[in-house]
Amino acid sequence: MPEHQDGARPGVHGDVGARMRRFRKERGLTLRGLAAASGLSIGFLSQVERGISAIGLTALNGVAAALGRSVADFFGDEPGQEAPAVPPVPQPGHFTLTRAEAGATEYISGQQTYRMLSARGPGLVLEPLLVRIAPGGRREDAYGHAGEEFAFVLEGELIYEVDGVEHRLRPGDSVHLRSTVPHSMYNDTDRVTTVVSVVTPRLF
Repeated sequence: MPEHQDGARPGVHGDVGARMRRFRKERGLTLRGLAAASGLSIGFLSQVERGISAIGLTALNGVAAALGRSVADFFGDEPGQEAPAVPPVPQPGHFTLTRAEAGATEYISGQQTYRMLSARGPGLVLEPLLVRIAPGGRREDAYGHAGEEFAFVLEGELIYEVDGVEHRLRPGDSVHLRSTVPHSMYNDTDRVTTVVSVVTPRLF
C-alpha cells in the first residue's frame, strides 16, 4: 500500500471483499448471480471476496449497483456507513472549489488508492481522482461500463489494456476512451504509479 507523503489525511480503509460477500449474501445472490448482474467473472469476484484480488472503483460501482448499495458502503467502518465527503465550500450550484488545505477523502482498495479531487456539485457528472497504484497484486478483469474515462500518468508506468490490447503508459502519456469498451490497468513495475483519472458517471 503506498505511503501518504502529501499531507493528506489517511484514506478510508475497509475490507472491500468481506463487505461484498456480506452484501451479496444479504441479497440472497450466488457468485454466479452477482457475476451475471455486474458483468464481472465468477473467478474474479471470488478472488476479491477472499482478499486475493483488488477491485477498481469503476468495477466496484457495477457490483454496488447489482447489490443495491453505494460505492461508499464498501469502505466505512460499518456496512452502510458512508465515507466522509470532501468538506464543502459555500459557492454557487454550478461549480465547486476545493482548497488544498481542506484535505481530501481517500479510498483504498488493494493496490489502488483513490483521492477525491472535487466536492459534490449538483448536475456535475465528472469524477476527478488522483490514483496511486502500488506494484504487485493480481490483475483485475477487463471491464466495460457506462460513461467515459481519461487517465494521465504523472509518475511511474502502468499497463492500460483497452479492448484486449495492452498499452504501456509513461509520464506524460494519457488515454481517453468510451468506458463501454472493456479496459483495465495494472502496475507491473517495482514503484508506485500516480495517475490523474477522470471518469463518468460520478461514483459517489
